[in-house]
Amino acid sequence: MSHKRYDEEFKRNAVELLLSGRQELKPLARDLGVCAPTLRYWRERYLSKMEGSAQGPPRGPTSRETADELRRLYQENEKLRRQRDILKNALGILSEQSPGSMP
Repeated sequence: MSHKRYDEEFKRNAVELLLSGRQELKPLARDLGVCAPTLRYWRERYLSKMEGSAQGPPRGPTSRETADELRRLYQENEKLRRQRDILKNALGILSEQSPGSMP
């Protein structure tokens, strides 16, 4: 059985998709046709490169912490959008005039 080779651009794009927080690791790996440990390895390598490229002592959160925070904020944003949409729909239902009501 031969191992499939992926170019650096594919790996980088896969990791950026993962770090965006839109999908969890296992479903994303399955969608991309790679195994989860491989995607996890690419993520760790990507994050360590990001941390290693910073000059001087670390100032502030690490790339991993930033990625985790970004993922958390994305999920919170999605939750708030759903809540907003529910409220808009409820307002639309409540503002509809029922038959026989006065204008």
